[in-house]
Amino acid sequence: MTRAAWRAAWVAAALLPAAFLAVFFAWPAANLVVQGFRDDGVWTPSGFAAVFSSARTWRAVGFTLASAGATTLLCVLLGLPGAHALYRCRFPGRDALRAAVTVPFVLPTVAVGVAFGALLREDGWLGWLGLDGTPVAIVAAMVFFNYSVVVRTVGAMWARLDPRLAQAGATLGAGPLRVFLTVTLPTLAPAVLSAAALVFLFSSSSYGIVMVLGHGRFHTVETEIWFLTTQLLDLRGAAALSVTQLVIVALALWATGRAQAGLTRALTLQPDVGATRRYDARRDLPALAATLATGLLLLGLPVANLVWRSLHRGGALTLANYSELATATVQGASPWRALGTSLTTALAATAIAVPLGVLVALVASRRPRRPSARRALAAVEAAYLLPLGVSAVTVGFGYLITLNRPPLDLRSSLILIPIAQAVVALPLVVRSLLPTLRAVDPRQLEAAATLGSPPWSVLARIELPHLTRGLGLAVGFAFATSLGEFGATSFLARPDNPTLPVLVVRLFGRPGAESYGLALAATVVLAGLAGAAMALAERARPEEVTAW
Repeated sequence: MTRAAWRAAWVAAALLPAAFLAVFFAWPAANLVVQGFRDDGVWTPSGFAAVFSSARTWRAVGFTLASAGATTLLCVLLGLPGAHALYRCRFPGRDALRAAVTVPFVLPTVAVGVAFGALLREDGWLGWLGLDGTPVAIVAAMVFFNYSVVVRTVGAMWARLDPRLAQAGATLGAGPLRVFLTVTLPTLAPAVLSAAALVFLFSSSSYGIVMVLGHGRFHTVETEIWFLTTQLLDLRGAAALSVTQLVIVALALWATGRAQAGLTRALTLQPDVGATRRYDARRDLPALAATLATGLLLLGLPVANLVWRSLHRGGALTLANYSELATATVQGASPWRALGTSLTTALAATAIAVPLGVLVALVASRRPRRPSARRALAAVEAAYLLPLGVSAVTVGFGYLITLNRPPLDLRSSLILIPIAQAVVALPLVVRSLLPTLRAVDPRQLEAAATLGSPPWSVLARIELPHLTRGLGLAVGFAFATSLGEFGATSFLARPDNPTLPVLVVRLFGRPGAESYGLALAATVVLAGLAGAAMALAERARPEEVTAW
């Protein structure tokens, strides 16, 4: 292969996913912005004026920021002990606990909302607290969902801290708390800031949790977009609010990028040293106790209550809720058929997202020598990761108003939902594959080139074997995320052929014990499939993939 052909191949590898995101992400997002500023073909800010003159809008914006802020603070406070226990200590069962902590992140948001709703409602295990339908329930569910982000991101850096710094502080007479506050925490600051920015990003764009637990009393920017679109048919107002949501996301992504840059520099300090340090009961017991308490109460209790209640109807232990999944109908749709639709669309989305993610990871892992080229490559990587922070609701609404007319009318196409799910899953695939490629020793690549190996041979014999190590995790993330995707799918799914998350919300909103029992059973099936996929992916996770 000539040098010109090799460069052309790399250009094609970069352009293919770029074209996909341009058509199915950038174009709908840009059209949303245009819709927010146009009225009957005339450019005007009246859409924004109408939306932001409403007190309901300001309550939604305020609740979005307040709930995301509270979630971020709690995740950091609870996640720091977890990061220490799971990445700085070695004890029996640590790897299993790491995997268990990871699973909630990929559970469908609808499933998380239903689990906490079942736990906190009047007849639930914690119903006596009176928290059902309160902001506390929403924030608790968001913490459940995002806890692992802090644990993994901070833990990845904590495992690489030089223990001699803390030892020197202790030698000088500082107590454990003072050593942590004055030595360890400042060193961990890039990881903490990076994790906090990601949690705020994910929490501010949470949709399914608020839809299920808000009970129509609490609204975020996400749910207001849905309300304006489906209930008031105010597409211009929804577009204006979507622009506001994009601004919030852009600021969060900027903060995430700044923090990630600091984290990347910090992680080059030294290799993982935490894996060799054994558990010290006197020093590590508080962190381990806090981690176990968080795992049992925050992570385990909602899931256990969900499973327990799904096995009951009318006060009796029964499998009726599960058996009726195959026979019941909800607005002409069968839960069993909805499950098949979810599996089919998730597999299709995975088949789209993984190959595109491989191309992005290969391009983003290049090591150009010129600073300008490195900056350009960093900008390209950031662009590919943009869907990570943009709400799936925004994606679905963008499709609704963009892909409904020539030259690309996909309103009746079965591929539209898998495409939307692939857009949402693509950043997670890239984040799963990049660390394995960046773990390749540059000296190994230089040695191969010095010995006369052509670039394609270096790629095939050195880089691709590393890439395949992360494929299992990438496939697991893509499948689990697509299986439980609700935000975009709620706009695009047909009423007679919904996915299972959409049907769960329908069941949850219908009166009657039978509908509620079916919703619980369907949620358990959905969560079980997503959790199993992620558990298998976690077993295939390369050691270098420790953070998001």
